[in-house]
Amino acid sequence: MNQADLSKLVSALRIAVKPKPRLFASPEGPAGRLRKLKATVTALVKYERIELNYPRAEEAQSYAERLISDAIRNGDCHKHTMEMADYWLDEKQLIHKLFKVLVPRYKEYNSSYTKLVLGPKTYPGYYAGTAILELKGNPFPALQPATQNYHYWLHNVLLGEAKREFRVAKAETNANLSEPVASKN
Repeated sequence: MNQADLSKLVSALRIAVKPKPRLFASPEGPAGRLRKLKATVTALVKYERIELNYPRAEEAQSYAERLISDAIRNGDCHKHTMEMADYWLDEKQLIHKLFKVLVPRYKEYNSSYTKLVLGPKTYPGYYAGTAILELKGNPFPALQPATQNYHYWLHNVLLGEAKREFRVAKAETNANLSEPVASKN
């Protein structure tokens, strides 16, 4: 029997997408849930950074990743990709932004195209699990400061040297204790 090549039937993503389905309740049913997800993906492409609750942000992230990945792989001449862009993006001028702005930006990316950051916790009060979902390379200031190398700060250098001297001294005392004492008879 002739088996079809599975890689041609299912498009591969560059990033791992969680396989478990997320079942969120919506008063409007499954159609209302999809409408909310479409609005979220549309807002993400439009504003490039949005704040929302964490479960919806996590799910919308996978749909946005898939949309951008297909747009990069197939381009704007592919019928199925254009149908998917037309479905997920409610504002039709964003389809132009997807193919003319985002695809060139992410063409050379080897990692995910979006970033999900947990939102601030308000105290006192109820923590609702907010998150900030953003497209990488957006024009806004970074949410998290760039990590710095604190290795060469004065107190870290001094502590490192003290730690090294302590280990050398401890190794010398262990070596002196483990040497056999020769008896003279």
